[in-house]
Amino acid sequence: MTIKVSFKPKEITKKLINTLSERSKDVIERRYGLGKSVKRETLESVGRSYGITRERVRQIENSALSSIRKSDAYKNCEPVFTELVGVIHDMGAIISENELLKELSKSESVQNHLHFLLVVGDTFTKLRENAKFVHRWHINEEIANMVHDALEKVCKKITVDELLAEREIIDRLLEELGECVHDDHKRDDVVKRWLGLSKHLAQNPFGEWGRVGSPGINMRGIRDMAWLVLRKHGSPMHYGEVADAITEMFNRKAHSATCHNELIKDPRFVLVGRGLYALAEWGYKPGPVKEIIANILKSHGPMEKRDLIDAVKRERYVKTNTIMSNLQDTDLFGIDENGRYFVRDDEK
Repeated sequence: MTIKVSFKPKEITKKLINTLSERSKDVIERRYGLGKSVKRETLESVGRSYGITRERVRQIENSALSSIRKSDAYKNCEPVFTELVGVIHDMGAIISENELLKELSKSESVQNHLHFLLVVGDTFTKLRENAKFVHRWHINEEIANMVHDALEKVCKKITVDELLAEREIIDRLLEELGECVHDDHKRDDVVKRWLGLSKHLAQNPFGEWGRVGSPGINMRGIRDMAWLVLRKHGSPMHYGEVADAITEMFNRKAHSATCHNELIKDPRFVLVGRGLYALAEWGYKPGPVKEIIANILKSHGPMEKRDLIDAVKRERYVKTNTIMSNLQDTDLFGIDENGRYFVRDDEK
């Protein structure tokens, strides 16, 4: 939902830049997209039209901004800047540039004017994009530093393959921030904005958070999408169902045969029935049912029927009748005097 401000950004910028000379005004309008075109021109582009160097354009721009800040028009606009400070404080005191502008207006033209007000306002500080964080604005350096540090700590503690529910990652960031954060900022919407500052964290289509390099976040193909689908479903699925779910959830056509071929080659998936796949992380084991039964008995020793059936089902999605049918192999399995099944190899 767009945040409403009491002023009209275009009217305010017009008052401010009208204090400039014609050339300075033209440079500012073109550099910040304040004129008829919303495109922000580069220093080189503006310099070419005037036959001057990019450095000279930079000097004109900086001189114009300084002149505006010293003008009566700027002083008269103090309530506007005070209101913007209040808006940014309510949004967390530090926020990504992209999100801030989108929250204030859906119009690209108006966003340009708001961006210019942030640049010219001496209360606002822009931190440029780097390897860790996106472009962002803050009104409090102490809060900004605390948020940066907490985000880095959260990132380091998340493994590459780990996915967290939104509630969990919000709580983790709040825990790292501790008592340093004012109660006004201990809101989910604020913490989610802070999470959006990091270039190492992102969300998948299910709202789960993780490292950008995680296959559950940066999906590279059918296999990663299938992994997410099965993880969300929570139980084995037929490869045809998996393909349909991928098509629906990711708006990417997935063919059943292709899906089956991809899953059978990936160790993250286990074929646990006729066309049924489960995730290996759930504890399911590949191989014939008879082999699974034998391995369980060799590992645990003789077991009663009910316990053995439960143990097999924890490793393989299979019906009770199928298990009992495999236990009829008297060359492999036997029953002791206590009615417990054992592997005959163990008698030797």
